[in-house]
Amino acid sequence: MVKTMDRETLREKMESGEDLLLLEVLGEASYRQGHLPGAVRYESMEQVRRLAPEKDTLIVAYCSNFN
Repeated sequence: MVKTMDRETLREKMESGEDLLLLEVLGEASYRQGHLPGAVRYESMEQVRRLAPEKDTLIVAYCSNFN
């Protein structure tokens, strides 16, 4: 199920140490320019399965442009 999460809710989850996978979905250049702490750049579904093997893991995919 896909849901939208606002910035404040994400910030609260990150600060509380909730177990989640942050996926930056823009390209390599954007990722290198800046990303949320702990975020990984999305490369493939295999990567996601490897990083979040439990089906109940909260996965937060986001895109941001720091330009």
